[in-house]
Amino acid sequence: MKYKAIALDLDGTLLNSKKEVSSKNKETIKKAAKAGVKIILASGRPVPGIVKIAKQLHLEEVGGYILSYNGGMIIDCKTKEVVRRETLPIEYYADIVRCANKFGVASLTYDSEGIITNDENDKYVQIESRINNIPVRQVFHLDEEAQLDPPVKFLCTGEHKVLKQVQDKLNEKLNGAVTIFFSEPYFLEIMPQGIEKASSLEILLNKLGIDKKHLIACGDGYNDIPMMQYAGLSVAMANAQEETKEWADYIAPSNDEDGVAAAIEKFIF
Repeated sequence: MKYKAIALDLDGTLLNSKKEVSSKNKETIKKAAKAGVKIILASGRPVPGIVKIAKQLHLEEVGGYILSYNGGMIIDCKTKEVVRRETLPIEYYADIVRCANKFGVASLTYDSEGIITNDENDKYVQIESRINNIPVRQVFHLDEEAQLDPPVKFLCTGEHKVLKQVQDKLNEKLNGAVTIFFSEPYFLEIMPQGIEKASSLEILLNKLGIDKKHLIACGDGYNDIPMMQYAGLSVAMANAQEETKEWADYIAPSNDEDGVAAAIEKFIF
């Protein structure tokens, strides 16, 4: 079967342990794109944290898509068209920020350049900045600043046991109107309901006229399982979570051993 699209998770999949795209992965992806395969960078990262990687892969030239915030936003790298954008309803911003303040944890969201937060010195805010290689901007009223360009998600950062209290309080306050989950023990994510990689890939593939049986999905984490279940061929890295591996049709070498390139060479060329 000829595969026409490949969805690539970033951290732990396309990126190695140094958060870099290896030259082997770059070359192989470029070759696949030139052969007509649609390259989709599918990550929980914010847009500014994916754009630099897309540029390294020259997706604005060869064509490709950014699927950020686990699918809350989809962008065509070549035309800059926003294919999908699901934002958090404005009426919840103040509750989120107030709840974080009450429990003494930081809150943040994103603008077109990077992170905006009410606590730029928080160590976990700095971790998010380093992971995505994006700047941090301190603001006084985060909820009001966010309303100027409604974001896809908010993040509360801090010690896990405190964030668990924040999660419980927000679930009680917002009554299931949003999705609240941990992406790391120190990262509590607040997103619109129903956002995950598979449903976003379906929207994109419908637009491209590609059947899901012609899609390869590569991942390593729990948030990659929905797209691996959805795709015609699912690939897990050798370093993937054990539960993620259970959904894989093929276990590729690890993210430090050019596993993405190995999968592309095995199934596309």
